[in-house]
Amino acid sequence: MRSLRLALPGESLSVLFIGAHSDDIEIGAGGTILSLIDSGVKLNALWCVLSSGGQRAYEARASAEAFLKGADKSTIELADFDDSYFPTQNRSIKQKLIDIRARFNPDVIFTHSREDSHQDHREVNQLTWNVFRDHLIFEYEIPKWDGDLGPRNAYFPLTASQADKKASLLLEHFGTQRSKDWFDAETFLGLSRLRGMECRAPERHAEAFTLRKASF
Repeated sequence: MRSLRLALPGESLSVLFIGAHSDDIEIGAGGTILSLIDSGVKLNALWCVLSSGGQRAYEARASAEAFLKGADKSTIELADFDDSYFPTQNRSIKQKLIDIRARFNPDVIFTHSREDSHQDHREVNQLTWNVFRDHLIFEYEIPKWDGDLGPRNAYFPLTASQADKKASLLLEHFGTQRSKDWFDAETFLGLSRLRGMECRAPERHAEAFTLRKASF
């Protein structure tokens, strides 16, 4: 399978990462972030978490800084919209995304999946597509009890060390989530191994996304 690169080593790439909750970006695209930085791409990242209050805000910022270490430039923005009630706050969330669009024009956007069962995640997806109508958008996946993981059509292969580092950073920075039965290295590495199998990744791990529109 021929690989298509977002940017070559030494080239600049501006990326907007959007997550509903404080660990979403890392779970969905953390390995890809590590891979881009490791490859030598000059990453200019705007990292936006829309719901992160109290201890979760501290975790979100510390984790973002760890994943973005080595980026050429990064900005971390934490909002405090009410967790689990995004559909009733869509006007304010849309305005937040419009404000971002006015000052940051990304080459690529990573956001939630349209088919995600979580109401906050679906709302973020719909608003991302509504606000950013002329951008390349990758939709990432979040494993959870809903069982809504499905087929994907875009893959970012990871090295084994990048997959391990992603899992380790998640467990290190999100202490509030460790009590959840699915929040462990086995879940993260198991999913990346399956996605790596699907795309025949050289080191057997990958992250998978939905790419709905692209121009080549």
